[in-house]
Amino acid sequence: MNILVQKYGGTSVGSLEKIKAIGDKIKKKTEEGYKILVVLSAMGSATNDLINMAMEISEKPSPREMDMLLATGEQTSISLLTMALIDRNCRAISYTGYQLGIETTALHQNAKIKKIDQQKIFTAFEDHEVIVVAGFQGINEQRDYTTLGRGGSDTSAVALACILQARCEIYTDVEGIFTGDPRKLPKARKINRIGYQEMMELSSLGAGVIHPRAVELAGKYGIPVYVASTFSKNPGTMIEDKEEEMEEAVITGITSSLEDVQITIHHLDPTMDHLYNLFSHLGEENINVDMISQTVVNEDLMNVSFTLPKADKEKGRKLIEQWEGVNAQTKMDFNEDIAKISVVGLGMRSHSGVAAKVFQTMAENHIPIKMVTTSEISISWVVEARYEKEAIQRIGEVFSLEEDNGKLDQ
Repeated sequence: MNILVQKYGGTSVGSLEKIKAIGDKIKKKTEEGYKILVVLSAMGSATNDLINMAMEISEKPSPREMDMLLATGEQTSISLLTMALIDRNCRAISYTGYQLGIETTALHQNAKIKKIDQQKIFTAFEDHEVIVVAGFQGINEQRDYTTLGRGGSDTSAVALACILQARCEIYTDVEGIFTGDPRKLPKARKINRIGYQEMMELSSLGAGVIHPRAVELAGKYGIPVYVASTFSKNPGTMIEDKEEEMEEAVITGITSSLEDVQITIHHLDPTMDHLYNLFSHLGEENINVDMISQTVVNEDLMNVSFTLPKADKEKGRKLIEQWEGVNAQTKMDFNEDIAKISVVGLGMRSHSGVAAKVFQTMAENHIPIKMVTTSEISISWVVEARYEKEAIQRIGEVFSLEEDNGKLDQ
């Protein structure tokens, strides 16, 4: 059986005309002999609209009821696309995550997929050319709806491709993966081919084209993922196993995020127990701490800075205020006016001086760096939000990330 998994994002199904156009596209693929499993997001801003309605009803909506509500968004899009396919004489059927048996962990609003009923898919394909599945959702052991968090439809699509050992195509409103966000680096180059490790690093550091959990799954099971535009015939980007090239580019891409807050706790007791207890406390509450820096003030006191998602700011504040390490001298600063800039590249393994070039570039352009962290293939640093675009453009020039530099796409 020649199976293809395709995923279409919210902008791709944002109107009835777009849904009809996708129906035409899928019909052509079936005529080429494919059985197609289509994963859909909710239409356009539907998910945000549902969230806004919930917040008008309750300041702290029940996570279970939020999942019940949000799961309805995809049901609209899958039923409309299936109608469009049937109207085109295509044998199609739609399933929610519940109906297809996508079993997840119990955590509402950020569940992880545990198991998918593979046999139900193969049985459905006996009578249908296309199966249209609601992305972003599943069921837990209590048979309650769960959702997979932002970007969850990408994860749904890749997970289904993994169990079917099928190629996965992600269709969105951009033409593929670029060396930088074209809105911030206007001459960014499209990357024809990228490895799982680099893509996962870029995604986790702010590149919003595909969710990092989806890339991690694809890499684990060796599933190639093709990212392209729903609205263009131009070729996209293939994410797959990539052998290191003899002259690997030092930097593959740059990304940035305005979704973090920097917290600085002043005048803490300078013991490792305090730091261990603080970050354990935050971790137990599923607050993802990212960059961390420590400064010793004197023998008796230290300051600690770290970043976490803005969405967890108030939750983090309350936990820190209740934490046993806080004393009369302790002060907390919250800075939301920051941008996290990151560069990623496998070439950093064999090229020294990348960090020095970053620091030099920021210094020459009078952009102060507040925090820095590194991995084997990435460097991230925090600047004031007002410097975000300038920092990206200067780094893009220095590391030849723009299309007019005479270099071929990778």
